[in-house]
Amino acid sequence: MNAFRFSPLRRAVCAAALALTLPAAMAWTDKPVRMLVPAPAGGTMDVVARIVADQLAADIGQPVVVENKPGAGGAIAVQAMLAAPPDGHTIMMTASNILTEIPHVMKTAFDPLKDVKPVTAIARATMVMVGAPTVPAKDVKGVVAWVKANPGKVSFASYSTGTSSHYAGMILNQKAGLDMQHVPFAGSPPALAQLMGGQVPLMFDGMATSKKMIEAGKIQAFGVAGKKRSPHLPNVPTMAEQGYPDLDFTNWVGIIVASSVPPALVQKINAAVDKSAASPKVRDRLLGAGFDAGGDETAEQMAQSLRADFERNAAIVKAFDIKLNQ
Repeated sequence: MNAFRFSPLRRAVCAAALALTLPAAMAWTDKPVRMLVPAPAGGTMDVVARIVADQLAADIGQPVVVENKPGAGGAIAVQAMLAAPPDGHTIMMTASNILTEIPHVMKTAFDPLKDVKPVTAIARATMVMVGAPTVPAKDVKGVVAWVKANPGKVSFASYSTGTSSHYAGMILNQKAGLDMQHVPFAGSPPALAQLMGGQVPLMFDGMATSKKMIEAGKIQAFGVAGKKRSPHLPNVPTMAEQGYPDLDFTNWVGIIVASSVPPALVQKINAAVDKSAASPKVRDRLLGAGFDAGGDETAEQMAQSLRADFERNAAIVKAFDIKLNQ
């Protein structure tokens, strides 16, 4: 899952051009917009959705209603989007891993590479290995030593079976020779609640949902699962720095639509969402929430990266024989 750069100049130029050439209310639709989110309220995707929806509603002059549809690793929300009329009034805010992970562990009524069309990336989410305050370790080496000293007794949480949160724990098990048991939850918030309480001691989670808890001392951060250190946790080394380069899980969060939505309408949605994302208010809120800003990939490039991640995750699922009931 390769990171891509944020291009503030590109977004600013596009936003300025859009403001000059298109009246906001005419840029997309004259009806309310339904923004589906495949996660519970308070999760990573929900945070981005609500930040963007406020600005988008102001820009297009119509309500943008955020509708949470968690469950089945995002498949419920995707299916709801595909069932809606392809008129651009139903869009979905999702993390790319919803499309590149879940279809490998459960049968879905859609093909993520054919039935879904990426529109634009808004933010990038990096994963971080976190733990309960009671875990007697300060880094990954310490965690590994602690788990080995307690064989069969340590578990790790994930925000759903078959997600990168699950993959990361399984890869750490393999690379470090551990026997941690997987405990899946229906999203980050309920998993983090158990983590804070010490019921489940370890987890790989998105930076956006863990950041404030880390800063407040409610959970510990052991390693960033990205190619480089996060500006949000500059003193926390990457998993690669600590000997685990395979633990690299970073994905974009952005807007997708059904592939049946006409290309001309997709372009209008892209322009309207990019205009909202270019707002300093939105950028500042996203960065403050623990996200890295999005990038300037085209829809075609986003589709290519989805395919690459899909194929990588297929190999992980096969290697670990991951199934939905794990």
